[in-house]
Amino acid sequence: MKKRFTEEQIIRILKEAEAGLPIKELCRKHNISDVTFYTWRKKYGGMEVSEARRLKGLEQENAKLKKLLAESMLDNEALKAALNRKY
Repeated sequence: MKKRFTEEQIIRILKEAEAGLPIKELCRKHNISDVTFYTWRKKYGGMEVSEARRLKGLEQENAKLKKLLAESMLDNEALKAALNRKY
């Protein structure tokens, strides 16, 4: 999935809101919805760019680990099924 905005851009937009720019005007300026803004604020609010990069890295690592765990569990189930098969 291609994102239109990088973490750096999102944080810059959130900082504009913190500086006092009305949210409706900010959303119109960057062509985003109110829902998108509030979702970003919930996820990235108060973060600096380095923290957002670290969060992205951790999310990618977490997804990779979840995939490995799922594959391992499938292998484990297949082995159990093979062992329980009656000859």
